Amino acid sequence: MPTSAAFDLVVIGGGSGGVRAARLAAQRGARVVLVEGQRLGGTCVNVGCIPKKLYSYASHYAQAFEEARGYGWQVDQPMFDWGRLRRQRAVEIERLNGVYERLLQDAGVQVRRGWAQLVDAHTVRIGTHDVYAERILVATGGAPRRPPFEGAELALSSDQLFDVEPFPRRLAIVGGGYIGCEFASIFHGLGAQVTLLQRGDRLLPGFDDEMARFVASELGKKGIALRFGASVQRVSRHAAGLEIHVGDGDPLQADAVLLATGRAPRTEGLGLEAAGVQMTDQGAIEVDAHFRTSVPSVFAIGDVVDHRALTPVALLQAGALVDRLYGCGNEAPREMRYDDVPTAVFCDPPAASVGLTEAQARERHGKLRIYRSEFRPLRHTLTGSDERAFMKLVVDDATDVVLGVHLVAPEAAEVIQGFAVALKAGATKALFDNTVAVHPTVAEELVLMRERHCSGGSSVA
Repeated sequence: MPTSAAFDLVVIGGGSGGVRAARLAAQRGARVVLVEGQRLGGTCVNVGCIPKKLYSYASHYAQAFEEARGYGWQVDQPMFDWGRLRRQRAVEIERLNGVYERLLQDAGVQVRRGWAQLVDAHTVRIGTHDVYAERILVATGGAPRRPPFEGAELALSSDQLFDVEPFPRRLAIVGGGYIGCEFASIFHGLGAQVTLLQRGDRLLPGFDDEMARFVASELGKKGIALRFGASVQRVSRHAAGLEIHVGDGDPLQADAVLLATGRAPRTEGLGLEAAGVQMTDQGAIEVDAHFRTSVPSVFAIGDVVDHRALTPVALLQAGALVDRLYGCGNEAPREMRYDDVPTAVFCDPPAASVGLTEAQARERHGKLRIYRSEFRPLRHTLTGSDERAFMKLVVDDATDVVLGVHLVAPEAAEVIQGFAVALKAGATKALFDNTVAVHPTVAEELVLMRERHCSGGSSVA
């Protein structure tokens, strides 16, 4: 069987984490080969963060055209071209694929096209070629999870929705997490009639309860139909499109159905079990605090380890791993910590959080101080929109440390980044109070909130 020369590191997967790890390791002198069977950039670049944000921008223009009238603009009837948006997105994604390719080449990483499989602790098979390396890094990301109900194959995953044809005038979305809420806002903004079906009694599991309820209220006000307690039994095709059968109620008719039911670690066909790599009950690769698997020469990062399935987390994991394996000069190796990880949901209006939810804080701390504010942003005083903003601070009463920041407001994702730094530094509410506000902004409310509601467990003080 043909073989290739030995490497210091074989990286399986050309997504955000894999590319970052390969590039940093090569820059520090390691001989690195990266294996990828699809386009470079992984989920984030090709069917995730980047195209989703581009479509989110597109979806806001209809609202912006309408709001412009309140500011004196005479706007002719705008027309939306779904095909043009898709083509423009494809051009940009292709450009980014090339950027990733050049980054790897400039760093000295060899890129092999194909599908990889572990043969043993130091061997990766790519087609008919075996590659030998001191270490192997698995960074294969995740894939959409398809629920087991009848007719699920008739529905689309989020990977497929970007290129759905024709544009669905009636879209049903199954699932109310990140993906469901974001695509609900996107397609509603682009002109679709959207119904979101959520099996539970609230949106955005894992986020602050109060913030999630506020998001649901705002989505409903904009015209997105929300159905809670909706367990999909089956999907069937009929003459006018698709029918979604939910419990005992009348079936819902739609032109397309999106399954926003989460993503699962992409481990199938990698030969992990045969190589002795232990897996979790959820199908993720089990790793220690330094991303080492049960096989000492095999490591894993990113969505495939299922800690926090976020691109920036995978990037930091890659940096921490390379620091430890290949050094970082005179600096101490980075350590990956999963507290105070900021995150955003690009729905309309967008939501963002960092730190503990109120429920999490009650479990881990004593008495809390909860500060909250709800208001209409200045921008909408002339537009006639009834959209409102929501902000909430969770504070440890004993130490005055701010434990969580949660907001639903225009540019929430941009705002949360700076407050994430503050929480990482251990900022107190007194420090927030003594910070001069930037006026007039939405973000200033986070340093102006004074009234509070104190709670400790089930008691109110």
